[in-house]
Amino acid sequence: MSRNLFPITFAFFIAVASLSCSNETTESTIEISSPEKLDNVLNYYVEEGFYPFIYARLEDLDGNVLYEHGTVNEELSPNTVVDGNTWIRIWSMSKIVTISVVLDLVEDGFLALNDPVSKYIPEFEDLQVAVSSEGNSLTEYDWGAREQGCPIQLVPNDSVMTVLHLINHEAGFYYAVTGIPCLDSLVAEQNLPTARNSDELIDRMAKLPLIQHSGSEYFYGTNTTVLGLVAERATGKDLSQLVTERVTEPMNIQGLQYGLPDNENLLPKFTGRDSVLRTATRGELDIFGPDVPDYDPDHPLYLGGEGMVATADGYADFVRMLLQRGELNGYQFLNRETVEDIYAPHTQLDSPYGYNGYNLWVSGDTMRTMNQGEAGLWIGGGYESTYFWADPKRNFVGIIMSQNNEVHPPGYEMNDKFRAELYQQFWENEKKSVNK
Repeated sequence: MSRNLFPITFAFFIAVASLSCSNETTESTIEISSPEKLDNVLNYYVEEGFYPFIYARLEDLDGNVLYEHGTVNEELSPNTVVDGNTWIRIWSMSKIVTISVVLDLVEDGFLALNDPVSKYIPEFEDLQVAVSSEGNSLTEYDWGAREQGCPIQLVPNDSVMTVLHLINHEAGFYYAVTGIPCLDSLVAEQNLPTARNSDELIDRMAKLPLIQHSGSEYFYGTNTTVLGLVAERATGKDLSQLVTERVTEPMNIQGLQYGLPDNENLLPKFTGRDSVLRTATRGELDIFGPDVPDYDPDHPLYLGGEGMVATADGYADFVRMLLQRGELNGYQFLNRETVEDIYAPHTQLDSPYGYNGYNLWVSGDTMRTMNQGEAGLWIGGGYESTYFWADPKRNFVGIIMSQNNEVHPPGYEMNDKFRAELYQQFWENEKKSVNK
């Protein structure tokens, strides 16, 4: 993965936009004529040393498995089987879960999108904004030249930070990988994942300046982590409880939670940052600095933007809920209008590749132009090469799971190549059907 984690078009953090009212869901028309060609795409990227393993799964609207395939690098992970029930660190794929919980709380009157964040987290009342010594916004500096933003000075935030700013990554929070050394070092020093609990996390984050004035623009970061803290303060329950009570239990989703289940082990952390895939050492997954979440069920710290674990089967269920406009297994979790707002356009509206909903990317026409899919796909992913998308035209979801935080080129093309082969089969089959 590129050291610049947050380009708009980067597959691991892209999100989704809206379909017009005329694009209602239709009956699934899935026909995978050559699954072995899909297998070959995944096998190639493992055999050539880009990924330690890959597991892909396609499900229709009812949860029927349309396709699945797993492949493992036996040298890196001997005697390892990866399938739809393997527990995976999903990182930013946690974000849409947290956002959905918050939107459910909005529906139930616990909070409002325009509420000030300080209403729930008064410790953030006086957060300041870091600017350059010349007073320039740090977001103005191009990647590779961001060290020019140092040294920094602090100025008052010129707007009121709202819950909606957190959802849209406009609040001003960031990771330790901005490329601005004097800012990244401050985050690393706080070592956020080692906080004992939410209150200590808030205290640590309160010591950090914002990277921009709230509401000024999109900047990807720990905004959703703070969103989870807002949900906790608004309800008096921790985020793990909220996910269990509002999401997984009522919809009978198995395989999506905080904390690793008993008798389960997570797969090792890998990196390709040296152009050779290998086990990562402490600090190389540097999104927070020296440490990452520990996934210990006895550690009461629930990072709403990064901290969940899931199986491909479990996460596919959650995405199917979105595709079914808020309903799964007979339970209506979110109102249809709320889900429609999730994939409506909110940020990055001038991108040729699509636009952002609430941390879901909706692909634009370039997806079809590049023969990698179609406009209107809902897409998202995570830091260690987890990826998902939903196709509201054909009514299916796709999950691709791996664990590699930095894929060396051209391995990052894997998701696009897989979709390209899949949709080529769709188009060929549909063309044949029309010509009959």
